[in-house]
Amino acid sequence: MGVGGKFWDLLRPYGRHEGSDYLRDKRVAVDLSFWIIQHETAVKGLALKPHLRLTFFRTINLFSKYGAYPVFVVDGTPSPLKSQTRISRFYRSSGIDTTCSLQEGVSVERNKQFCEWVSECMELLKLLGIPVLKANGEAEALCAQLNSQGFVDACITPDSDAFLFGANCVIKAIKPNSTEPFECYHMSDIEAGLGLKRRHLIAISLLVGNDFDSGGVLGIGLDKALRIVRAFSEDEILQRLEDIGKGFKPAVSSGIKSVDDDGEESSSQMKRRLPHCSRCGHPGSKRTHFKSSCEHCTSDSGCIKKPLEFICECSFCSKDRVLKEQKKSENWWIKVCDKITLGPDFPNRKIIQLYLSDIFTEEGSSMSWGFPDTEMLVDCLVFNLHWDPCYVRKMLLPMLSTIYLRERARNNNNNNKGNPLLCDQYEFHSVKCMKTRYGHKSFVIRWRKPISTSGLTPEKPIVVWEEDEEEVVEEEDCVVDGLNEPQVQDDNGECFLLTDECIGLVQSAFPEETEHFLQEKKLRESKKKNVCEEGGAGSSSMGAQRSITDFYRSTKAAATPAENIDTGGSSVASASAEKKREASSSSFSKSVRRRLLFG
Repeated sequence: MGVGGKFWDLLRPYGRHEGSDYLRDKRVAVDLSFWIIQHETAVKGLALKPHLRLTFFRTINLFSKYGAYPVFVVDGTPSPLKSQTRISRFYRSSGIDTTCSLQEGVSVERNKQFCEWVSECMELLKLLGIPVLKANGEAEALCAQLNSQGFVDACITPDSDAFLFGANCVIKAIKPNSTEPFECYHMSDIEAGLGLKRRHLIAISLLVGNDFDSGGVLGIGLDKALRIVRAFSEDEILQRLEDIGKGFKPAVSSGIKSVDDDGEESSSQMKRRLPHCSRCGHPGSKRTHFKSSCEHCTSDSGCIKKPLEFICECSFCSKDRVLKEQKKSENWWIKVCDKITLGPDFPNRKIIQLYLSDIFTEEGSSMSWGFPDTEMLVDCLVFNLHWDPCYVRKMLLPMLSTIYLRERARNNNNNNKGNPLLCDQYEFHSVKCMKTRYGHKSFVIRWRKPISTSGLTPEKPIVVWEEDEEEVVEEEDCVVDGLNEPQVQDDNGECFLLTDECIGLVQSAFPEETEHFLQEKKLRESKKKNVCEEGGAGSSSMGAQRSITDFYRSTKAAATPAENIDTGGSSVASASAEKKREASSSSFSKSVRRRLLFG
């Protein structure tokens, strides 16, 4: 998909690795067709209507965990050129003869099943309050133009031709259930690293193939295409390709002078080639150097033998190498131009027009994010996915809590403090703890039902202290995007809902409560640190580690003098053994110690 010839591999060194906070409070355009195809491939047969299930999960993840404002774009009627390429790909993959080409000007719609999936996903997204736009042609084209005109901050699409349509920032894919950062490509980094601009990339796609012409020019790969487009500026590259397609061979670029321009001077110099010594490689014959030492070899004993990779730096050899490089470059250009000329109607002006045309719709200027229609969402997912209504409401809670916190941060005043969260049932209670999941830190927030009796309602939220949690979760398949389900906590008969929320968003919505939580957390950590230091000081005051006999008295009775007399022989033996032990503990080798001990 996109530009052929492993185009992503060319761009990969210039991609950035961003974390989940990169998209926070940013508007992103998402190619919905890619999500549907990816989901269907990943979990086909494992779930009922996987396109709905995973679009629901991934949208809530993108909205709540990443904190982004997504805009979904769907494909319109495909171009006839795209239809021909798609059918030719199908023919090749199926082993069908491709000699009979599709009639020009015929536009082929997508299959009926896929259109139904797109329609169902669009209905689901509208119920979630997410804007959905329909492109006049390619979805990635509208995503790119929304990005280039400033309506969105980035595009999420795997199609590399988004840069050809004018995108400034492209995110290849996101992985919610992974600790790995996602790849983010900026056009400014590509221009700085490769020296290529938008029209250069269009020229590369014409040479190596794209979604509208999968073949490209026969015999030209990405390396050759890169060398060709770098020879011309952005303003002239497309016109130069058109001239080559018509049979005109451009002058060799990069300041290289043609060999033919040197005229008789170069040929006369070739005839007057100076002899070189076969031993040292310097100008002059071996016989001459034998009579008188070589002026380039700083030795009185004769010529110094040249190394294996010796290169003569005399004026003649240097110019000869330049002439050979010129000739080689000219021959390369002639062969490349001949290959381009053989291509029919190269370059295709319709493809260039598609990449440079503006298919922006007025809908993009009026994008707005609404509030989810909870009851309609419950009915939709119960009917299509056979989910329990309670499960739908629970999985929707992270999105609703994010909307609540955003509104609270936007209208941060005391009158808004007691507003309910979900269905007039839950309100913010306290910050439970800090949590780390997939390398992403967040607050665990307690939500509760407000108590009707005013005497029992505390005036200030209580900070409940518990150990900070860090979930170590094995990475799953990044396509199967499950949600971190809200938990229910029973605390002395009072039930709380627990959700994971962005730390910065909670700080903006409830600054006093968050500051109180962080101060208490800091105080608690300092107390724990002091306890550890006191324990360490107590152990260090005792000095080095003592023997176990220092703590336990020996129960052995002291020996009497008579016993000492009786054991006189044994004491002599023990003295001998003691000497052997002393010898064994010396710096002798192991074999010597063994002979000393055992004789």
